[in-house]
Amino acid sequence: MNKIALITGASSGIGRDFARNLASKGYNLIIVARDETQLEELKKDLKVEVTVIPMDLSDSKNCKKLHEEVKNKFGNIDILINNAGFGEFGFITETNLDKEISLINTNITAVHILTKLFLQDMQKVNKGRILNVASISGFLPGPLMAAYYSSKAYVLRLSQSLREELRKQKSNVKISVLCSGPVKTNFNNVAGVKFELPSLTSEYVAKYTIDKMFKNKFLIIPGATIKLIAVSSKIVPSVISSKFVYYSQKRKRER
Repeated sequence: MNKIALITGASSGIGRDFARNLASKGYNLIIVARDETQLEELKKDLKVEVTVIPMDLSDSKNCKKLHEEVKNKFGNIDILINNAGFGEFGFITETNLDKEISLINTNITAVHILTKLFLQDMQKVNKGRILNVASISGFLPGPLMAAYYSSKAYVLRLSQSLREELRKQKSNVKISVLCSGPVKTNFNNVAGVKFELPSLTSEYVAKYTIDKMFKNKFLIIPGATIKLIAVSSKIVPSVISSKFVYYSQKRKRER
């Protein structure tokens, strides 16, 4: 019997390539995103059983509904990948509040709900994996992208906390968190920025991440430059890193 992986934000970018990678390993898939057309196109490319669920996860009711639907149809799943998320650029006094609330609901609330509900299921059978997609942004203050950076810090801290809880409970459930740097995806268009750092391909990041996840690596950081930033964030005072991030973000918009 094939194992099952659920991937949110699967219609493009890293989420799409997570799906392709796991399908190549024989996993049946549940792919979730708002864009049904892109999900269906992805399904055609995959040679495993694929269930398409078009859904807006910025609505917490939909997150609970998704868990209920999956639980009723499939029982326990083997892998949950919380990948759905987006960014917003600008001074917080000037950005769109409704978009920021949607960002918080997608990047934080949905991740929290889905992680909690599926983790409870996995704990009962004492097996399973959860991969939360954070960002190198989670290590830093984020002027000009304050809501996004803060949301990824939440995902990182949540994952770190759950890792210790699972360890204390001697659980066989594994949790990993991806903290990548710039990736060549549609994220840039949604956030309205262009990155200065060289961007890795989503195919590379997805393969690297899945390989590390199956090796039970908790903190997954693709790329030497991004690893250096993660280490530096523990040394450089936040007042200095805030200035660095501000000017870096400002140049993204100016390019």
